[in-house]
Amino acid sequence: MAVLKIARMGHPVLMGRAMPVGEATSGAIAELVRDMVETLADSGGIGLAAPQVHVPLRVVIYFVPGSRTEDGEDVSLRVLINPVIEALGTFTVVATEGCLSLPGMSGQVRRPDRIRLTYSNLEGDMLEEEISGFHARVVQHECDHLDGILYPMRMDDLSTLGYVEEIAKGEQDLEAGAA
Repeated sequence: MAVLKIARMGHPVLMGRAMPVGEATSGAIAELVRDMVETLADSGGIGLAAPQVHVPLRVVIYFVPGSRTEDGEDVSLRVLINPVIEALGTFTVVATEGCLSLPGMSGQVRRPDRIRLTYSNLEGDMLEEEISGFHARVVQHECDHLDGILYPMRMDDLSTLGYVEEIAKGEQDLEAGAA
């Protein structure tokens, strides 16, 4: 296993459409996933797409801490191979997103609140589920990487894009002024 280098915004691997995985059960895909899991753990993130580690394949891994789920239950590490998402309904939510490929930055992104997710797992099983809330946001964010989309491309208002440190300082200044 290895910690892989994460591609940052501007790298060509993040700009194109990733190729479908031919055989989900192959040893090469299992090895890629092991390396991605190690890279994700090292990064402190919650999701990672293969193009972010310079591999243009349709593979995503992620987990969701219980503190961010609607029912308070952790979503354990998931592996999505050739995922397809479909918005369910028209209700959208705007929330802050960050990305390992844009280190230190965040912005407000509007996304559908509920989606249908279809994918293969490492055993080659086709799975389908409906998910919502932050869980759905994470999946949409990571799947965007498979199509060459970074979250700033989804933002309605680029004035909300900034460095996390500066945004936090601005919020502290506002709070101090209100006190």
